[in-house]
Amino acid sequence: MPRGFHLITREVEEALPELTRLRVGIAHLFILHTSASLTLGENASPDVRRDFATWFDQAVPDGAPYWTHTLEGDDDMPAHVKSSLLGSSLSLPVSNGRFALGTWQGIYLCEHRDSGGPRRLVATLLGEEG
Repeated sequence: MPRGFHLITREVEEALPELTRLRVGIAHLFILHTSASLTLGENASPDVRRDFATWFDQAVPDGAPYWTHTLEGDDDMPAHVKSSLLGSSLSLPVSNGRFALGTWQGIYLCEHRDSGGPRRLVATLLGEEG
């Protein structure tokens, strides 16, 4: 997956057929990587994703002279910092078999490296079926 903020709400829902059985509950999502992150953000305008990327790339620049962890490339340490700022997990309410998100909310997988490779999530669902 290329660097950027990727909406993955639909893919996560499709990968969790058990979600449809929950009347009420919580879904916990955890990304198994230290150079990518998860966040909840506005899901309508692609400008939001571009603005996120622009801000993070300026705030935490690749190749800055103060990075000492550079063996894996100029984008590795900045990716770890960005991941720590955004976080590795989300806890989302579930209602009637779907994520109970606001109208304009979506799940983002935030890839902070130019070529981060495949990313994996662990999902834990808790709740009442119905």
